[in-house]
Amino acid sequence: QVHLAESGGGSVQSGGSLRLSCVLSRYTFSRYSMGWFRQVPGKEREGVAEINNLGGTDYAVSVKGRFTISLDKAKNTVYLQMDSLKPEDTARYFCAATDRLYPLGWLVTKAIDPNYWGQGTQVTVSS
Repeated sequence: QVHLAESGGGSVQSGGSLRLSCVLSRYTFSRYSMGWFRQVPGKEREGVAEINNLGGTDYAVSVKGRFTISLDKAKNTVYLQMDSLKPEDTARYFCAATDRLYPLGWLVTKAIDPNYWGQGTQVTVSS
C-alpha cells in the first residue's frame, strides 16, 4: 500500500525559510502528478504547488516566486522549499500523489482529488 510521510514543518519568524519533505513508499507509478496542499482549521484546503513525472511544475498565485517544489526520483521524495514565509502561510501542509499523470495545474486548482495523502506537517509563521 502506498504511504506518504511528510516532515520538516515547524515554527519560523516572518521572512524565514523551511523545507518540507515527503517520502513516498511503495509508489511505483511512472506517470504521475504530485503536490503540496495546505489547510487552516475552518477553511478549505488550498493547492500550493505540484510537479509531475515530466518535471513540469505549477504554483498557487499566493506562493509563486517564494516556494519551489522539486522531486528526487532516486529517493522517491518530493520537497517544498518555502522562502520569504509570511504569517498567512501558517497551515498544516499535506503531500499528495496520483496514480496517473494529469494536465499541469489540475492539482493546484483542485480539479482532481489525489489518490494518496500524507498525514501532514504543521507550519507556523510568526510576525
